Amino acid sequence: MKKMGLTGGVASGKSTVAAMLLEMGFPVLEADLVAHELMEPGQEAYDEILQEFGKELVDEKGRIDRAKLAAIVFADPEKLAKLNRIIHPRVEEITFQQFRQWEKDGVGDAGFVAAALLVEAGFAEKLDGLVVTFCRPEQQLERLRARGMSETEARRRIAAQMPVEEKLKYATERIDCSGTMRDTRAQVEALTKRLRGSTL
Repeated sequence: MKKMGLTGGVASGKSTVAAMLLEMGFPVLEADLVAHELMEPGQEAYDEILQEFGKELVDEKGRIDRAKLAAIVFADPEKLAKLNRIIHPRVEEITFQQFRQWEKDGVGDAGFVAAALLVEAGFAEKLDGLVVTFCRPEQQLERLRARGMSETEARRRIAAQMPVEEKLKYATERIDCSGTMRDTRAQVEALTKRLRGSTL
C-alpha cells in the first residue's frame, strides 16, 4: 500500500479533495482530527499544552479552547513552533499505526494522511508521495472570510504557513482547486486511476 500525503495551504481545497478520495474508495486519516483528540483531557498533549500556554485556556467543560490557543500561536511563530513540537510527533506515530492497520486489512492500493503541515513537520519525506492542493491567494482569503475570519486573521493564518510555491516543489501530484468543483473532481479521478494502476 502506498502511504500518501495530502496537503495544501489553508482553504486551498484539501478537505474537498480528501472527501472525494474517500468517496472514490481511498482511506483518509485527517491529521487535524487526530491532533484535536490529542488535546482532550486525559491525553498527554493536554497537560503539556496547559503547562506551556497556561491553564486559562481551559473552558467550562475542562477542554482546551482551541480558538483561544489558535489566537495565541498564530500571532507568534515561536509559540506555534512549540505547539507543533508537542503535537506533531504524536500525530506521526498514530498515522503510521493507521497505515499499518490499513495494510493489514487490505483496504486498497493507497491510503492518505491529510494535514496542512506535512512538509513543515518533515513528515512528507517519510511518505511514498505527496499530493498538494492549491488555488489563487485571493481565493484563500475569500474562503477564510466566508468561514467568519477577519481579513487580518485570515492573512495571519496564510502567512503562518509555507508559501504555496515552496510547498508545490515537494509535490509528486498537484491538484488545482481554483476552478469549478467538476475541474477538481476530474483531477482527483485521474489521480486515483494512476494510484490503482501504480504508475506513480
